Amino acid sequence: MNNQINISIVIPVFNEESSLKELYTQLSEALIIYESYEIIFVDDGSYDNSFNILKEIANIDIRVSIIQLNKNYGKADALSAGFDKANGDVIVTLDSDLQDDPFEIPHLIEKLQEGWDLVSGWKKNRKDPLNKKIPSKIFNFITRLFTGVNIHDFNCGFKAYKSKVANTLDIYGGLYRYIPAIVGQKGFSVTEIPVNHRSRKYGKSKYGGKRIFHGFFDFFTMLFTSKYFNRPLHFFGSIGLIILLIGLIINVYLTIGWYKGIWIDNRPVFFLGILLIIIGIQFFSIGLLGELFINNTRSSSKKVHSIYKKNNTN
Repeated sequence: MNNQINISIVIPVFNEESSLKELYTQLSEALIIYESYEIIFVDDGSYDNSFNILKEIANIDIRVSIIQLNKNYGKADALSAGFDKANGDVIVTLDSDLQDDPFEIPHLIEKLQEGWDLVSGWKKNRKDPLNKKIPSKIFNFITRLFTGVNIHDFNCGFKAYKSKVANTLDIYGGLYRYIPAIVGQKGFSVTEIPVNHRSRKYGKSKYGGKRIFHGFFDFFTMLFTSKYFNRPLHFFGSIGLIILLIGLIINVYLTIGWYKGIWIDNRPVFFLGILLIIIGIQFFSIGLLGELFINNTRSSSKKVHSIYKKNNTN
């Protein structure tokens, strides 16, 4: 393992005053084997004593720096702020609640040095209640199925990135949950290793049940922007085709019945079939309009490029 690499540790913080000193102590012990590292705490609008504790830590260690956001923007914005400031060749992220074990950092980096672009932690033996573990398993299964990125734990905050990967990320809202999927769709290599996950020692989780509802919309945002952004017809057309086929099947079935003398003019399912056909056509049309927009943008870019080349020739 190469211990001479430059490492940046990025840690989002939101109201974790009780855990910060202990976390810093553990980080210092885990990172002592490396010659060059920095620790970046991103205070995401904490209203407890977290920021003052972080200042105390930064005053005794020049390798510690703090980014203070003026309000609670969320984990994605905190990570983005940390990525922007990070100077390391390798960037490691972990949560500030002590559930992620800092002594796993060398294992993540060692795996990264095998040639991977992103190594994600896998909380194989997760120390959380069932109301968090069961939705997480469903979420991971669906994400793995639709994205083709074959890992078990997309939402684990414990990750190691090559800096070139972190620099390509533009995450917001709840998209931090899908970072391995986004990175995989960009063509980078993604893997995972099991990491030690610990029970929460202080405070309580900042994520409630509403994250499941929000995660549904974030999933479609991730899927469309990363996989179908340049192929909108594949996204909207697939949905439209399924809806259209269901509507056609309903109306073909009713038409066969009509030939047999069964009246259909007062049957609600008849209007459902017509509605599904119309909606299916609309989805398909949206996809076609998206394709026209994308192709027009590409054509304009090519024209500008050809003019630029011609001017250079002259």
